Amino acid sequence: MATTSQAEPSSLRDAQLEMARYLRSPQSESAPEGIEPRRLQIYEELVYNNIESFLTSGFPVLHSLYEEDDWRALVRSFMQDHRCHSPYFLEISQEFLQFLLQDHQMRPCDPPFLTELAHYEWVELALDVSEETLPSSPAVSNLLDAVPHLSPLAWSLGYQYPVHRIGRASGWPSPAPTYLVVYRDPDDKVRFMEVNAGSARLLERIRDNEAQTLREILHGLAAEMGAEPTVIETFGLEQVEQFVAASVLWFSD
Repeated sequence: MATTSQAEPSSLRDAQLEMARYLRSPQSESAPEGIEPRRLQIYEELVYNNIESFLTSGFPVLHSLYEEDDWRALVRSFMQDHRCHSPYFLEISQEFLQFLLQDHQMRPCDPPFLTELAHYEWVELALDVSEETLPSSPAVSNLLDAVPHLSPLAWSLGYQYPVHRIGRASGWPSPAPTYLVVYRDPDDKVRFMEVNAGSARLLERIRDNEAQTLREILHGLAAEMGAEPTVIETFGLEQVEQFVAASVLWFSD
C-alpha cells in the first residue's frame, strides 16, 4: 500500500510535465498518450493564444514592428526556451523581458533596440498595475531647504534609442542617447517626460536621498559637473518645480 501511494503522485507529476513539454513545443515533443488529438489541439491553442494575446497587449509597439510569422516565432521561442520563475499571469511581461535579455538569440528580423523598447513598454505596464500610492507632500514654502524624494510611481530611465518615438509608421530610428521619466499621475494615468542628461542625473541623486535638502543636492551636482552652484540652483529649481507639478517628486520638511 505504501509503495502505491508514493508512486501515484510521481506518476501524476510525470504526466503533468509531459503535457507541459508538449504544450510548450508541440512541433518537437511527442504527444502524451491517452489523450485524443482533437483535445490536445484545443489545449495547445488555448495555452498559446492566452500567452500570445497577453504579450501582444503588453508590448503593442514591439508587436507592430514584426510580420505576424516572425512575432509568432518569437512567442514560441519564449514558450520553449524560457523557464518562468513566477506563477502569476500578470508577471508574464516581466518573464518575457527576462527572456529577451538572457535567452533570446537575435534574428535578422529583430530591431537593434529590441530589449530597450521591450523594457520601456514593460515599465509602462508595471506602473499601470503597481499597488504603490503617491505620498502626500506637505506644503513647502522653500523647496531649496526641503528634502526631495522620488515618487514610488516614477522611474528615471536612460536608453541608447528614442524608444518613446518608435512605431511601425516612423521606421527604425538611429541611436540617440535618450532620458525619460515614466510616471503615474494622480489620475492614475501613465505618462512620460523627456529630460536632458543633467535632469536625469539630478533624479538619480534624489532617488536614494533621505536627508539632504534640495540645495545640498544641487550643490553636489554642481561640483560633479564643474559648474557654478547658483547657475545649477536656478535651472535645477525650475526643473524640480515641473517634477513636483507632475507628482514625480515630493518633499518632506
